Amino acid sequence: MIAAVIPVKNEAATLKKVINTISNTGTDIIIPVFNGCTDGSQQIIEKLAVPHLSPLYFADSLGIDMPRAVGAAWAYKMGADVILFVDGDMAGNIGNTLKKLIKSIVQKRFHLALTDCYPPKKAGRPSLLASYLLDMRIILNRALGLEGAIGGASPSHGPHVVSRRFLEQIPFRELAVPPVALALAVRQGLPAGIGACLPHAQLGSRQRDPIHSHRIAETIIGDCLEALQVYHNQPRNRSRKGVTYIGYHQERRFDLLEDFIERIYS
Repeated sequence: MIAAVIPVKNEAATLKKVINTISNTGTDIIIPVFNGCTDGSQQIIEKLAVPHLSPLYFADSLGIDMPRAVGAAWAYKMGADVILFVDGDMAGNIGNTLKKLIKSIVQKRFHLALTDCYPPKKAGRPSLLASYLLDMRIILNRALGLEGAIGGASPSHGPHVVSRRFLEQIPFRELAVPPVALALAVRQGLPAGIGACLPHAQLGSRQRDPIHSHRIAETIIGDCLEALQVYHNQPRNRSRKGVTYIGYHQERRFDLLEDFIERIYS
């Protein structure tokens, strides 16, 4: 069974396109994870003639990446063998990319298949923080022995797919900190690689304001630092050279995830 998980927080403008794209990739079940929505996103699926929808609803925002963990737990419970993650605002023409990702797992090439969204380094990159973020991803991937295979790719960015075996060996809560999940996969001997390539601009993701983009970057940098500590079996921290990178990390509702897992598995 192939399941697709869609984190949804105020994605009314794009959700229909995303679901229709996913429904044409051979997925057996689509799991939108609605959390903290105030724009009527939930009503979108009521108007869609798409079978095999299994929506989850949370009144509160779960925080960044947390809906992936929630959706993964539900997909595993339902017996999924392949789990695809696509954000609810990725409204680009990404159908072929998703098919390639799924195929790389079905053919057992990888247990974690990533999308390479990063072109080669160019002069005039957006900001020092964005440059540092890419550098941190590469530092992590190098430490994991993956730089040659995946460059600066990360499960923090772009559609990606995992196998059932991945979910059997990586705790659900770690999927809420994607670089940590990657580090643990390497420690467990689970192959990770590039399943598809698609420049970021073609994802169709909505433009974010500078403050939000800054906090997202801080979150992912902190996640990479945490992943390095986990990989080396050291106490977790999100600091480097006297700077602590929190971003949106403190808004991740691990308590709601734990309550959900306890509910569905009790």
